[in-house]
Amino acid sequence: MRRRSMFRFSRVALFVVLMVACFFGASAYAQEAGAAAPAVKPPGLMQLIMGNMDFVFYTIVLLSITGMTLIIQGFIKNRASVFMPDVSTEQIREMINQRKFKELLEYTRDDPSFISKVLHPALNRAPAFNAMKEAMETAIGEQTAERFRSIEYLNIIGNLGPLLGLMGTVLGMIAAFSEMMAAGAAGADPSKLAGGISKALCHTFLGLMLAVPCLASFGVLRTMVDRLTVRGALLAEELLLLIKPQQDAKPVAAPAGAPTRQGLATPQPGMPMAPSGIRKAPMPAPLPPT
Repeated sequence: MRRRSMFRFSRVALFVVLMVACFFGASAYAQEAGAAAPAVKPPGLMQLIMGNMDFVFYTIVLLSITGMTLIIQGFIKNRASVFMPDVSTEQIREMINQRKFKELLEYTRDDPSFISKVLHPALNRAPAFNAMKEAMETAIGEQTAERFRSIEYLNIIGNLGPLLGLMGTVLGMIAAFSEMMAAGAAGADPSKLAGGISKALCHTFLGLMLAVPCLASFGVLRTMVDRLTVRGALLAEELLLLIKPQQDAKPVAAPAGAPTRQGLATPQPGMPMAPSGIRKAPMPAPLPPT
């Protein structure tokens, strides 16, 4: 048993010695090769990008700046505190409760919140409530469409990013293969060909870097706008119902001398009525006996 353990230990030790010898031998060979032919350090990603500055590069950079600006503006403007601030809502509610409709009309005209912009057209149609409701629904549709239009440019830029990157890649590949064709029978240098292809693929990388943030931000902002517009529409409808004029249902007095429905249906003495309400003709008197 002890001999078998010693035999296994010897095999393990021999394997470790061989691995160490191989490692040091490979390191020595690499140092000799490096001394004979110094290795060329490949350029980094930023060097490749900055070394291939053409009209596609400038277009992607310009769209990147525009997209970042739209993303920042979208997240700033489409917050609940900016979209429909509580201060504006409470001010409108207080004016409605105090019946200050003239001040309310002026306030909603100057206030930039979503609630004021959808209530102002309705107040211009007062006092017809049906017309006020139709005007408010139209204003809600217009304001919602305007909010979606403001973030739709992110979708356009995001879809253009990969297309611009593909166009730059195709142009780079055309230039690389043109160089190979110009070399003729001698053949093009593989290092130059690989460098041209790597530069061409940088456009694809830039296009993807443009598309991913824009499309992701567009999806998030679209959800935010949809949720806020629904909440704003429900709140505006609630405030409009507070403005609805009170309709008192008073009975209309009948003109003097006009017969009423109840009076016509009342039977008079000597005028028997049929079950259906039609008067019967009087029965003739019986003849005397002859």
